[in-house]
Amino acid sequence: MDVQVLASGSGGNCYRISAGGSSLLLECGLPLRQIREGLDFGLSRVAGCLLTHEHGDHARAAADLMRAGVDVYTSRGTAAALDLAGHRLQVIRAKQRFTVGPWNVIPFDMVHDAAEPLGFLIDSENERLLFATDTAYLRYRFSGITQLMIECNYDLTTLKANVAAGLVDRQVKRRVLHSHMHLETVRGLLEANDLSRVKEIWLLHLSDDNSDEERFKAEVRRLSGKPVYVAAQRQGGRST
Repeated sequence: MDVQVLASGSGGNCYRISAGGSSLLLECGLPLRQIREGLDFGLSRVAGCLLTHEHGDHARAAADLMRAGVDVYTSRGTAAALDLAGHRLQVIRAKQRFTVGPWNVIPFDMVHDAAEPLGFLIDSENERLLFATDTAYLRYRFSGITQLMIECNYDLTTLKANVAAGLVDRQVKRRVLHSHMHLETVRGLLEANDLSRVKEIWLLHLSDDNSDEERFKAEVRRLSGKPVYVAAQRQGGRST
């Protein structure tokens, strides 16, 4: 299962995964024009788009994708928040498996300040991808994961220091603490799940101000013993 990063971070999030000649979009938080360009104008080869929640940096192009002929799979709460409707909208529910082309997907609930946010466990042939971003933590353990795409938004010590220095507003701090995953939580997730089949780990949605890319990458690599990549803010793939 190949991963392509079109964007990751507060400015926009969009990823493509490909396997067996089929592609799937994860998030659509860029203008449609940029998504088309990032896919080399191969939008017609995309089986669908999985959308976690309604915030603009994840959902900006949802309606435009549907008008362009791409089915968008998301929760009823997210669809209502975005006022999405039509035959290209596919409403899904947590813990109810569905199929998109050759992909088998199990959505699961997450912890974020959104209407009905979801993460996704995605199977294709003998591979299983766990995709979870914009959540304070994960309620579940997962088996058989071969690839992990997980938010690692901030470091708590750095966030507190930035608040003390007046660089981050206290209200912003409260929202971050209750809506995003930090390095210690990612560490606990790695320790709680079986990583024996994992081939690679992607760290997503790093904060511009409250993260340290090299330290995060080194720490996750040390804990997991796996190749670790940081999703770039704009298309260009991976930071190894």
